[in-house]
Amino acid sequence: MLHIDIHSFSYKKGGIPKDETGNGGGFTFDCRGILNPGRVEEYKIQTGNDIGVQEYLETKTDMPKFLELIKSLVSINIDNYLGRGFENLQINFGCTGGQHRSVYSAIKIAHFIEEKYGDKVEISLHHDEQHQLNNKQ
Repeated sequence: MLHIDIHSFSYKKGGIPKDETGNGGGFTFDCRGILNPGRVEEYKIQTGNDIGVQEYLETKTDMPKFLELIKSLVSINIDNYLGRGFENLQINFGCTGGQHRSVYSAIKIAHFIEEKYGDKVEISLHHDEQHQLNNKQ
């Protein structure tokens, strides 16, 4: 079984998550090139798990295009890793505060992988700066 660790993180606070499996890392995607909903007053205290932030990212930014490209990239590795019997893959999403863009991206990619690969993979989703979300997915 392929275990996939997915993290949202803050470049300013904790930095890129360490790979605890000994593989030396995996994918790290920088979400800072996407407009930040955290700069909009009504979304400041929300996270990428909130509907308003999600709608903003989906309709006012390049996030949908960004995630489509990521889906293609990670699928290449997941298909290969499954075929070769690999056990671990890490996928990280970083933004400035680890609150909006990275959280949204981690959630959406986790759902995509779950839908595409089902019981061939086991997913752990970690929101390194938003601990209150870690048990909600």
